[in-house]
Amino acid sequence: MGLYGKLEKDVPIKASASKFHEIFHKRPHHISNVSSDIIHGVNLHEGEWGKVGSIVCWRYFLDGKSRATKEIIEEVDEENNAITFKVIEGHLKEHYEKFRFKIKCIPKEKGSIVHWCLEYEKLHDEIPETHGLLMDLCVKVSKDLDAYLNEGETHKFSLMGRYGKLEIDVPIRAPASKFHEMFHKKPHHISNASSDKIHGVDLHEGEWGQVGSIICWKYFHDGKARIAKEIIEHVDEENNSIAFKVIEGDLTEHYKDFKLTIQCIPKGKGSVVHWILEYEKLHDKIPDSHTLLQFCVEVSKDIDKQLCAY
Repeated sequence: MGLYGKLEKDVPIKASASKFHEIFHKRPHHISNVSSDIIHGVNLHEGEWGKVGSIVCWRYFLDGKSRATKEIIEEVDEENNAITFKVIEGHLKEHYEKFRFKIKCIPKEKGSIVHWCLEYEKLHDEIPETHGLLMDLCVKVSKDLDAYLNEGETHKFSLMGRYGKLEIDVPIRAPASKFHEMFHKKPHHISNASSDKIHGVDLHEGEWGQVGSIICWKYFHDGKARIAKEIIEHVDEENNSIAFKVIEGDLTEHYKDFKLTIQCIPKGKGSVVHWILEYEKLHDKIPDSHTLLQFCVEVSKDIDKQLCAY
């Protein structure tokens, strides 16, 4: 009995059941725009959004750490606004043989009830009962989504147009720790590896790699020499992750907020560099920054080439 468990929770919301279900069913990649402090990103790895058998990867913040969990969509019941995700990879597999998230949204006279059910089988009896933290996360995300869904339609579409997140995975041959070290402690060396794109990186305040330190990037993008002054907002050495927030420079001409997160994940004989660009535009007519994302891909490849040359 100690290995198997089930945790359930009802969360009252104001939004309709069908609208809430649609987010988890067909638009889970939008959740990070609404609950960005908890859900850092949702990526489709195989299949199609909302299709049974498709695989999605959730990146989230739990118990003081950045986590990742890969899940397969096991069941969808559109008539009853229900969906089931089964964990197949990630940090939960370190402690659980099986773990499922079941989400069902039930219409009420006014609003709905989101019923969460976490079902699990531990690897052994000594694993502590930490799933309560996950349920707290689920409740918080539900409330964030409800607040979003209850915004006026005009404001909602405006927000969707102004806020954005672009993500991409770049396979490399170099070890994750070596790649991370370049952005963490030696960004001023990147111009040696990618001199046509990165013209220089200078330390303005603090120390290399320390949270709160300010660095200035001089780079060539879209046919122009540009500058971005950024503060190191977050470092996770254990997970080879670092986040930079833009505070001055060319990007602030178009964006109210702009954040770059770089995580390098060991995989097979090499690694995968996961880039996230999160931003809030100054107005809806500014295009999404796909060219900058491609720029990041090319810089990653240049760094990989140099790291593998030694």
